[in-house]
Amino acid sequence: MNKFPSLKQLHYLVTLFETRHFGEAAKRCFVSQSTLSSGVQNLEELLGCQLIERDNKSLVFTSTGEDVVERSRELLARTQDLMELSNHQGDGMDGQLRIGCIPTIAPFLLCDLVQAVNQLHPNLHLLLREDTTANLLTALRNGEMDVLILALPVEINGMYSEVVGRDAFKMVISQKQAAQVSNPLRYADLPDESVFLLEKEHCLTDHAVSACQLTSKEKINPFTATSLHTLVQMVANGLGTTFIPQMAINHGILDNQNLVVVEPPGKEAYREIGLVWRPTSSRTQTFARLAEIVKGLL
Repeated sequence: MNKFPSLKQLHYLVTLFETRHFGEAAKRCFVSQSTLSSGVQNLEELLGCQLIERDNKSLVFTSTGEDVVERSRELLARTQDLMELSNHQGDGMDGQLRIGCIPTIAPFLLCDLVQAVNQLHPNLHLLLREDTTANLLTALRNGEMDVLILALPVEINGMYSEVVGRDAFKMVISQKQAAQVSNPLRYADLPDESVFLLEKEHCLTDHAVSACQLTSKEKINPFTATSLHTLVQMVANGLGTTFIPQMAINHGILDNQNLVVVEPPGKEAYREIGLVWRPTSSRTQTFARLAEIVKGLL
């Protein structure tokens, strides 16, 4: 009879990969360092291959080790989905729900979402995480998140998704500069390097540039901001213009800034807001109810 690795051994390996330190990995797994080290070594013997190159000061994962880590993460995530199956056989709106959300949505939606859930489903406890799209998708695949609220389209690599609403893009510009450009606005009338955008880690940049049909790269300033609030401050100081989603405007990001809101050139520009979850998750009923709540808020 074949002997299979234990989930505990796989958990040890994944944690060691994340920390790259036996002591720290053991602490996270609540075991002694010798227990974790033995577990990983037994896993190597069971699989018949070297997963880690060790010396007294460092450790390096082999290419096979990295492959085993990736598959172990999938198995651990699926196991978690299996364990949740029996815990959510009612209406699904109880227990904990781990929600990830990107920074260009989170400040303008999550507070309202928490209030709505508390009112409608007081037995459902939301655990929230704000992070970039790439980091959240990794956390979802690894079983660290249950569902994400993202801006679409984005590559989700086999995950399930449901669009829950649209969020229009607007351009904002100082009143002084607004008097110097045509109405409706044309990109050709803007000075070079006058359009400010978020850094590439934020998918809003690609969505805005694509939806608003900004094809003139010379119009884009090389400076990139880390948040929408930084963009607003740049524009408020007369340095140029930028794209701001309507939900941020509705929540007062432009209040007391003496800025003018104009429509971007071309057809209606918007991003889609959607929920994303693992296809193996048993909580589809929960996600469907959550989607209805978010639709109402949007």
